Amino acid sequence: MNVLSTPHGDLVLPAFLPDGTRAAVRTLDAGDVAGCGIGALMVNVLHLSSKPGTSLVAEMGGIHRFMGWEGPIASDSGGFQAFSLATGAKKLGSVSEQGFTYRFDRRQDKKILTPEKCIQKQFQLGSDILFCLDHCTHPEAGADVQRQSVEHTVAWARRCKQEFGRRLELRGEAPGRPRLFAVVQGGEDVALRTECAERLLDIGFDGYGFGGWPIDGQGHLVEMVACVSELVGGAFPKHALGIGKPENLAHAYSFGYHMFDCVLPTRDARHKRLFSFRPGARVSTDGSADFYDCVYMQDRKHARDADPVDPDCDCLCCRKYSRAYLHHLFQIGENCAYRLATIHNLRFYARLLDRLRAGSGG
Repeated sequence: MNVLSTPHGDLVLPAFLPDGTRAAVRTLDAGDVAGCGIGALMVNVLHLSSKPGTSLVAEMGGIHRFMGWEGPIASDSGGFQAFSLATGAKKLGSVSEQGFTYRFDRRQDKKILTPEKCIQKQFQLGSDILFCLDHCTHPEAGADVQRQSVEHTVAWARRCKQEFGRRLELRGEAPGRPRLFAVVQGGEDVALRTECAERLLDIGFDGYGFGGWPIDGQGHLVEMVACVSELVGGAFPKHALGIGKPENLAHAYSFGYHMFDCVLPTRDARHKRLFSFRPGARVSTDGSADFYDCVYMQDRKHARDADPVDPDCDCLCCRKYSRAYLHHLFQIGENCAYRLATIHNLRFYARLLDRLRAGSGG
């Protein structure tokens, strides 16, 4: 599978979708992101329904016009964030058959995120790729919780698809049809994962995502990542939700995943952690991190380093500036440092996908 067609153009696969949770890729504008070779973004419906409100985004012409982004946009259902609120120390939410009840702060009134509302809000945004509401769990949760997660996820996915169909009818003959993805849950239980995948496949969706915790305590992919890909099969695009370390992304790609999203490259850039390909190294798809290095810009050795972060990189940061200059910008707290570092890391990911797409690894 090389391309996913959407109302805002074809998305070339594999694709990495940077974190644009609140309708912004932090420190960058839409032109910066596009200039990195990024083809699509990921926003979050739960956060956008809080601020500025999905109805306001709709009034502004939809999420694309609001952000100034012309390419495809996927919207996360917010299920993981609602789960975090429900299970966090402050206990700001709960889950039932109807959906999630939540609030971001105890001073706020409680809100409910149902499957129907989840789809309605994503249609208000005007997303190209919509995700069904799913019930995420912690991998150490008991068997009863994992079973409940699968039952909720399948039931909610069915309701999401029904609401998705109603919204399409209301749109009438609007050009292009958005895509609806379901998320496979089941924790570390192969039987539950199998059941969840089979029941979702019976309902029928445009694509499927890996749900839950994809990384183990050592930072490697859990076995369920490969298992879910095999269960879904090769006829559908598959999204590896939350998988973002370069070696894990490449590993998941070898299992058959086509789309990835994670906060890691943009967050690491703001923490002065930049990625650089090792000269002549081929991209490993076995989970090894031997094809790239991490450049820590706070290290004093960079204060007199005239080389760019990556001599082979064609991003704005590497074309025009040295490590010494970037180190200096970080030292003085200049905002430009965060922009340049973020541009570099996103360009690294675009180049990584280019190598995987080419199949050469080098």
